Amino acid sequence: MSPIKVCVVGGASTYTPELVEGFARRWPELPVEQLVLYDIDEERLRIVGGFSRRIMQDMGWPGRLTLTTDRLEALTGADFVVCQLRVGGQAARRVDETLPHEFGCIGQETTGPGGFAKALRTVPVVLDLAEQLDRVGAPGAWFVNFTNPVGIVTQALLDQGHRAVGLCNVAIGLQRWIAARFDVSPDAVRLDHVGLNHLTWERGIHVDGRDRLPEMLDVEAEYWADELESSVDLLQLLRMLPSYYLRYYYQPDEVLEEQLRSPSRAEQVSEIETQLLTMYADPALRRKPELLAQRGGAFYSEAAAQLIASLHAGTGDVQVVDIANNGTIPGLAADDIVEVPARIDRDGAHPLPQAPVPPQIAGLIGAVKAYERLAADAAVSRSETLALEALLANPLVPSWGVASRLLPALLAANAAHLPGWGRAAAGA
Repeated sequence: MSPIKVCVVGGASTYTPELVEGFARRWPELPVEQLVLYDIDEERLRIVGGFSRRIMQDMGWPGRLTLTTDRLEALTGADFVVCQLRVGGQAARRVDETLPHEFGCIGQETTGPGGFAKALRTVPVVLDLAEQLDRVGAPGAWFVNFTNPVGIVTQALLDQGHRAVGLCNVAIGLQRWIAARFDVSPDAVRLDHVGLNHLTWERGIHVDGRDRLPEMLDVEAEYWADELESSVDLLQLLRMLPSYYLRYYYQPDEVLEEQLRSPSRAEQVSEIETQLLTMYADPALRRKPELLAQRGGAFYSEAAAQLIASLHAGTGDVQVVDIANNGTIPGLAADDIVEVPARIDRDGAHPLPQAPVPPQIAGLIGAVKAYERLAADAAVSRSETLALEALLANPLVPSWGVASRLLPALLAANAAHLPGWGRAAAGA
């Protein structure tokens, strides 16, 4: 296979050593000749990049690692771009997780009002990157989006005609979890995974060809309910395994109460990142510290490297990704971004047929998808009218009164990261 150039946008993330390890492990199956870590934070990039280089040297990776704050240099000639940026950093995330509390809403960086604010900050930046990649990247370059909220960001990318695939670690994490639970290899586990990003259900969990979900719900319901912070009664009522993120929809009052008495996740992650960066700066460190597991994003590196390897080689294997629906989930538009198993080849991701979605989840999928489309459009147009419509459509915003008061607060808190909103709003 021909060698490739991969660019990681947000290369100074503390996730990055995990990602570069995933690329190094797949050589020569994935012949990354040049890996570019691009970030706007030069000092942090130096630390993360230095540690990443030591990891790759120890693993015998023969390629070239480049660190740069020059976006044009990073994207020029790239065959694949992995996008893992965070506009506003952990400080903006903390606002996403706490400001909604003042209006009686949960605070979370990918769902609800917090996820909406993050989408407004993030979509224009990601689209600008994708547009530049189209101009200077290698022919047929792929934009692999891991940036949250993945569903909304990927929706905007596909709406604008970019060659993009969205990626999340929830499905691969569950697959690995199930494999460990049943003491089998991950390849022996197949998930009937359906829904939207961070709004998914497992309708079947096949281990060596046998669906073990009924057994899990009947015999081990307490274990799975505890691990997912859910309810045994809810799991047995649904007869499906909901993702962890569905607790924001099924148990919002309980979640809000928990959040009000606990530090935000942003505060916790900031402390972890400070410690990780200190560790990464130590020239003697040549292996990932155990603390990295607490950062989140488990199996992200495996998911990203596997997806890029399959797109490059056209292997035709099945992976869970975020792609256009194209009739996969009835009731949604063909260009609605959904999260389902898909066959991966050089032409992209092709969703596998799905059984009809039952009404107990179809309504929530439809409502959240409508919100995501409005949010993506609002972020692109910088329209306060569309933004208000999106908030009102969000199932985690309880009323018009809350939405109408919450939007000005979100826009004010994020003003530094929302250029052009005042001008656009007047003509919305």
